[in-house]
Amino acid sequence: MNLAKFPRTRLAHLPTPLEPLPRLSAALGGPEIWIKRDDCTGLSTGGNKTRKLEFLMAEAQQQGADIVLTQGATQSNHARQTAAAAAKLGIDCHLLLEDRTGYNHENYKYNGNVLLDVLHGASIEHRGPGLDMNAEMEAVAEKFRAEGRIAYTIPGGGSNPTGALGYVNCALEMLGQFVDLGLNVDHIVHATGSAGTQAGLITGLSAMNADIPLLGIGVRAPKDKQEENVYNLAVKTAEKLGCPGVVARDDVVANCDYVGEGYGLPAESTLEAIDIFARTEAVLLDPVYSAKGAAGLIDLIRKGHFAKGEKVVFLHTGGAIGLTGYSHVFDVAAKA
Repeated sequence: MNLAKFPRTRLAHLPTPLEPLPRLSAALGGPEIWIKRDDCTGLSTGGNKTRKLEFLMAEAQQQGADIVLTQGATQSNHARQTAAAAAKLGIDCHLLLEDRTGYNHENYKYNGNVLLDVLHGASIEHRGPGLDMNAEMEAVAEKFRAEGRIAYTIPGGGSNPTGALGYVNCALEMLGQFVDLGLNVDHIVHATGSAGTQAGLITGLSAMNADIPLLGIGVRAPKDKQEENVYNLAVKTAEKLGCPGVVARDDVVANCDYVGEGYGLPAESTLEAIDIFARTEAVLLDPVYSAKGAAGLIDLIRKGHFAKGEKVVFLHTGGAIGLTGYSHVFDVAAKA
């Protein structure tokens, strides 16, 4: 497995910190919790998509792209990081943002990630719910190409075999940190959505025979669909790396019990997770991804899924800037 053979544009602050969470661990009374701070990747407030964009934007540059397109929800962390990467590299960026929540609050529509999209100079189109957004994006890209532009398209979440290489690299990075710290990790937990983060991690961990169970906490799709999406992408990622067959179907595990009413709609458990992490460890989670992953972690600890004394690493995928777009879900006025 040789990541060095793939073009890569260095955008992230790496390695990201790996830190213990002693107050959270004590509050939950279960395993010893650590956090992998991929909210600290550095690009426009950071987040997990920056690792993917190192490989995706390098491929765009290799192809001579003068504009990149991607798509996501209104408060998409991926769209914001893509806009930032494009700005840093001097490439135009065009975003298609889908209404997946039905929220009409001003902060949701114009603050948070959307504000940063605009500040980074991206042009934006909006779409209603239920469309094939990758198909919508490709149709718009064809219009740019008809005008003579060299358009490079990035799927939602940056989740294709090229983007997943970023999380193969993260798996290698974490394993190195575990060795350096003398840390025997029993479980890794993270939020899983568009599949690229989990697929890359599984591929990297399996290729290195790490034997550390990885659990993705789903934020959108049902369990069967989520696991199938992750597995299919992991297989393609392993093939791209030249190590086909390293990923087994049993390696892919998702728990999708914490989605709540739908994507981007915080459940009570989501808000509780944000509160607990902020109050015990001063760690900010986002309402769409990381807090739903943390809600799953918290509930599973309470149910005894992780044994007392085990070491569990929670991968923080970032997105805290999105909190400012969700001010309507927090009763701030009553507390301030």
